[in-house]
Amino acid sequence: MFPTPQPLLTANTYAYESEPMVKPTGFREYDARWLFGQEINLMGVQALGMGLGTLIAELGRPQEIVTGHDFRGYSASIKYALIAGLMASGCKVHDIGLAVTPMAYFAQFELDVPCVAMVTASHNDNGWTGVKMGANRPLTFGPDEMNRLKEIVLGAAFKQGAGSYVFHPNFPARYIADLTKHAKLKRKLKVVVACGNGTAGAFAPQVMEAIGCEVIPLDTELDHTFPKYNPNPEDMEMLHAIRDAVLQHKADLGLGFDGDGDRCGVVDDTGEEIFADKVGVMLARDMSAIHPNARFVVDVKSTGLFATDPVLQQQGAQTEYWKTGHSYMKRRTNELNALAGFEKSGHFFFNAPLGRGYDDGLVSAIAICEMLDRAPGKSMSDLKNALPKTWSSPTMSPHCADEVKYRVIDQVVKHFEAAKANGNLVAGQPIRDLVTVNGVRVTCEDGSWGLVRASSNKPELVVVVESPVSEQRMHDMFEAVNVVLRQHPEVGAYNQTI
Repeated sequence: MFPTPQPLLTANTYAYESEPMVKPTGFREYDARWLFGQEINLMGVQALGMGLGTLIAELGRPQEIVTGHDFRGYSASIKYALIAGLMASGCKVHDIGLAVTPMAYFAQFELDVPCVAMVTASHNDNGWTGVKMGANRPLTFGPDEMNRLKEIVLGAAFKQGAGSYVFHPNFPARYIADLTKHAKLKRKLKVVVACGNGTAGAFAPQVMEAIGCEVIPLDTELDHTFPKYNPNPEDMEMLHAIRDAVLQHKADLGLGFDGDGDRCGVVDDTGEEIFADKVGVMLARDMSAIHPNARFVVDVKSTGLFATDPVLQQQGAQTEYWKTGHSYMKRRTNELNALAGFEKSGHFFFNAPLGRGYDDGLVSAIAICEMLDRAPGKSMSDLKNALPKTWSSPTMSPHCADEVKYRVIDQVVKHFEAAKANGNLVAGQPIRDLVTVNGVRVTCEDGSWGLVRASSNKPELVVVVESPVSEQRMHDMFEAVNVVLRQHPEVGAYNQTI
């Protein structure tokens, strides 16, 4: 499958591993994720770098690329293996060192480099590694590029070349200066900044202080073992830790950043978590008041309020529901030149004037603080309570192996399509609407809905339910969806339920 490996960086022992290992399922829909040591080794990462450099040339892009790494204990060695492969395929590599993912995206613009390969497994458990890649800023790869990359790497169809390497010292200072170049907040906000011991801890407190916040740091020390919880602002354990800190310090809000800093979660002044889609509605209200007839893109996991909120309707806001996944959302937001894109996981994409189109948890945090700054006398909970009431679940993820999860989803989609065609009831009501752009989102007559889709980066399914009617109707939708899933023995236990 692979040519005989040659030592490309002779000072590093990884160059002498006997043979490369790359598990095919690690090539996901729009990025790459593997269990390091079990599904990929360093020679496999080197092959990945050669494949990525080959693909960049094949796409007709200049072979020049930014790379950085998160704080996991093995990420630096993985990055250098990747660099070895990139250089062997003819790439000029710009290394920015320890970074959050959006810092690498920023570097593409700041250094005028077309391509990016960021070594991170984001919020995945310790032991995972991965790479987020792109060749056309601010976009990242989608299924077409990832499938082609997989073919090149597994088929060892590598282009040979003589690349080069440059390290950019103190690059974080340039990133932080760019984030904080605007006017400071007029309103003094006390903010809990929680990083789950992930990479964002090296940057987030400094940025939030620089825009004028009083920062209460929470688990901002870098520790790649993640001793308390995974840095995932969708995870209730992290959100509850933020809640406790907000209440203890009487903070105005809490902000939680994921492992690679491209997502942001929010807890209000009462200690209640606000799921990111509801934060998106609040931001859309704020932004469309400044920019009439604004266009937004939201993912299929997101609240129905984007379509029904009377304030957004009054301000002429238009919203399109699209595929879940940071690459899909980024691309669609760019294609439509939307003002912003909002994903329930906390990936937010701001075009000018707020951002450059890529997802950055710190840009999101700044936008949230500026929203509060424009609402004198209003708290975060006031803005939340001004939204029409809905009952929403967290994102729930039953285990389902990568090899079978898409087949299961195909069968679930067919089940609900048949139910609609036959006039069958779901949760006691007729089906009003089916959206099948990404799994299936089934909406009942009263507006209650449930979504089932395959996770793009883990061996899991994704389940979300919401009702504008009552908490009981939310539970009814969950049961209706869960009954269908339990017909498939390949679907395991949930990580959390409502």
